[in-house]
Amino acid sequence: MYLLGEQPAYADALINRLQSLPAQMLEGLSPAGPTLDLAPVADLSGALPGHQLFLLDSGVIQARVEERPLFYLHEGDLVGLRRGIEHPQWQLGCDTPLQLIPYLRTEVFRHIYADEQRSELLLQYLIGQTALLSDAVARLKPPELRSSNGFKRVETGELLIAQGDEADHVFVILEGRAEAFVDGHKVGDVPKDEIFGAMAVFTGEKRSASVIASEPSTVMLIPKEQFLSLTQSNPRIAHSLIESMARRIDLLNKEVTRLIALNQPD
Repeated sequence: MYLLGEQPAYADALINRLQSLPAQMLEGLSPAGPTLDLAPVADLSGALPGHQLFLLDSGVIQARVEERPLFYLHEGDLVGLRRGIEHPQWQLGCDTPLQLIPYLRTEVFRHIYADEQRSELLLQYLIGQTALLSDAVARLKPPELRSSNGFKRVETGELLIAQGDEADHVFVILEGRAEAFVDGHKVGDVPKDEIFGAMAVFTGEKRSASVIASEPSTVMLIPKEQFLSLTQSNPRIAHSLIESMARRIDLLNKEVTRLIALNQPD
């Protein structure tokens, strides 16, 4: 995926990283048939069967959002993955011939979900694309109407999440690190690439901990509605994510218990 126009260096780095993920997710899975050759077409939706996903082998696909060109898909991108995700909606077309390698949709997800590492790669791929598109759509709006979705650069000591706040975003640290605090006590570290803030989004409760950058960091922000739409359209992703969060919460609870014991008078 390439976005139209200029974007920050960290967006370029994320794009390059995402580009390598589809091949890793599909490794070991056989295509569903011969490579599909397509002539230039304004709207690919009628040319691509809904029961298949496609690895773009050659050519360039242009995506339009609200009739405006926004980004390109090129060699290595996965086409057709985001079916059922309502926002942002786009129309795919191509001005040059394409070659697409077909895979059965059900077989792709069975293959990915059979392996924890591949499942994590799919989650990173979808969340990364969602953040990139949110940032791109926001940049189409006048400055006074832009939201805080997309990316944020923070300095050491800057507050990312405040305990007790409403949960309106899910976060991923692209560069840097952060620390989690409960009632002022440090309960854990938040390393690069870890998704945080999702539990309160799922439950609708207030934030249970504060998260503070422990070094200069770049953070990816995914709006609550887009994150929930993403997990609803891919229930197995939600299941894997909840399992991961449950393990982390268990570790945080043990750390809180340890801190309470240390502060008890003898």
